[in-house]
Amino acid sequence: MKKYVPGMVLCLILAIPAWYFGKLVPVVGGPVFAILLGMCAAPFLTGKEQIRPGIAFTSKKILQYAVILLGFGMNLSTVLQKGRQSLPIIAATITTSLVIAYVLFRKLKVPEKSAVLIGIGSSICGGSAIAATAPVIDADDNEIAQAISVIFLFNIAAALLFPALGTALGLSNEGFGLFAGTAINDTSSVTAAASAWDGIYGSNTLEAATIVKLTRTLAIIPITLLLAMYRAGKEQKNSGEQPGLSKIFPFFVLYFLFASIITTVFALPHSLTGHIKELSKFFIILAMAAIGTNTNLPRLLKTGKKPIILGFCCWVGISVVSLTLQVVLGIW
Repeated sequence: MKKYVPGMVLCLILAIPAWYFGKLVPVVGGPVFAILLGMCAAPFLTGKEQIRPGIAFTSKKILQYAVILLGFGMNLSTVLQKGRQSLPIIAATITTSLVIAYVLFRKLKVPEKSAVLIGIGSSICGGSAIAATAPVIDADDNEIAQAISVIFLFNIAAALLFPALGTALGLSNEGFGLFAGTAINDTSSVTAAASAWDGIYGSNTLEAATIVKLTRTLAIIPITLLLAMYRAGKEQKNSGEQPGLSKIFPFFVLYFLFASIITTVFALPHSLTGHIKELSKFFIILAMAAIGTNTNLPRLLKTGKKPIILGFCCWVGISVVSLTLQVVLGIW
């Protein structure tokens, strides 16, 4: 482990202020601050050979550990019991986002891995979904940073605009909870939008929106498994050999499921799972700090226009489908 220490210490130094800033401005979130701090620090780093192993370990392995720990915050019985009403809408919005991402990947020639990360990040749970998907498709640090940046942009837009949009459309408290939970991609922004709604109408929409958001998070499991199968088929076609199971199977997602089952079966108290969930969030911030130090900022700016268009279209598509299905299902 000695070779990892210098790079991990650097990431920790960047992650602590990023975590603090994320608490101050939750609608932006710690991961975005971590990437920005990492990019600002990158030009001044010396002795990169010494810190590179620790940075690589943090950006890959710590990111996977973050996803595993996220599972301890998922009580499956509670989530499915309270969130089952939203399942048809969640399935439709995820499908919509992935279809839009695929179409625009072909039409706009967005890099394939960036399109996958943005499509999945938009439809499931923002940074957590990107963290789970990136190792499966072997995305590089620039692609991860780009996807996180696009998701961040529309997180802020949703948190600011959705309460006013819900009011203009005459949504009920239940309807807005479903809308926020299915059409906003990151937990911090779901919380911000639902809290603003509760402040305006004195309702308790935040809890409902959070449950819907947690239900969406479960889609990480089938999506990552399907992507692993797709990658295996692609590698077999290119090389003519079947890749080994250990290379293609996302075992960390399986551990995420096991963690969720442990929380469900043993009814772990929130006093414990809450701390584990915070540690998971901090691990994501650590990993994003590492990714930021490896991000090519000029390249990110040069290629940023098309991914932003793709992210915008996914965001609008998800919002329209969420509202439309509420009308069809008589929830509005």
